Amino acid sequence: MIRLEINGKSYQVDVAPEVPLLWVIRERLKLTGTKFGCGIGMCGSCTVHIDGKAERSCQTPVGDAQGKKITTVEGLPESHPVKQAWIKEQVPQCGYCQSGQIMQAAALLSEDPRPSEAKIVEHMNGNLCRCGTYPRIKSAIRLASKGGAK
Repeated sequence: MIRLEINGKSYQVDVAPEVPLLWVIRERLKLTGTKFGCGIGMCGSCTVHIDGKAERSCQTPVGDAQGKKITTVEGLPESHPVKQAWIKEQVPQCGYCQSGQIMQAAALLSEDPRPSEAKIVEHMNGNLCRCGTYPRIKSAIRLASKGGAK
């Protein structure tokens, strides 16, 4: 039995420790905001926070997440500056990658509340957007970092 803390709630799941955390989050716990994209940790659609750090849940064995605090996009409050900036800047187009983008951006701002343009690009570089909304993503991160999203 694996014990997890996700979005402040405790869960017990009967899965092998090597099962990817992504599948436990989506299939067992029905928290479907975290998306499956590539399955090899290259696109970022599955990004969640594990102990506050952005991690690819498709590459994280669920056993490695036991005893750590996991946050999915559902656990990030609607009032979070990144979520507010995403709305204000009208970032999503198709929206598929957005939960991973939001989680990656929130981790960046947690580490560096006022990142430079270069730091934003570097930190977000591993999260792919098929619709190419990168300029709006960067704009939303800048807005959230200045506190102007509300």
